[in-house]
Amino acid sequence: MQASRARLFKEYKEVQREKSADPDITLVCDDSNIFKWNALIKGPSETPYEGGVFQLAFSVPEQYPLQPPQVRFLTKIFHPNVHFKTGEICLDILKNAWSPAWTLQSVCRAIIALMAHPEPDSPLNCDSGNLLRSGDVRGFQSMARMYTRLAAMPKKG
Repeated sequence: MQASRARLFKEYKEVQREKSADPDITLVCDDSNIFKWNALIKGPSETPYEGGVFQLAFSVPEQYPLQPPQVRFLTKIFHPNVHFKTGEICLDILKNAWSPAWTLQSVCRAIIALMAHPEPDSPLNCDSGNLLRSGDVRGFQSMARMYTRLAAMPKKG
């Protein structure tokens, strides 16, 4: 547990130092618990998520970095690899392809890449996956855009 705490403190310092280096990701550690983090990620451009800001919750295990963090979307998102109700994310690096070389920041990067390139063959959201698998890209994009507008875009005063 000491090693994981040290690693998380190192990542925390890195995030503080490079705040402006990655304008698409804002990672924040819970003040009272180094094993709980939140992230705000910007929807990738030229996708139905563009313009949206999505909140992620990280729960880091005590065996980190030997085990991956649990990450889920807190913001509703219509995406084949994200469970619509729980926000669970189907991404190989969060399961069997995890490596201690990954950081919380690089996990956010991978999630942004997944948003831009969905994998409809391993869907957690079957409605979304089925639209893409059946070739209805337009239908998928309009649903994804609608949910981005409803859930992830700042409300205009």
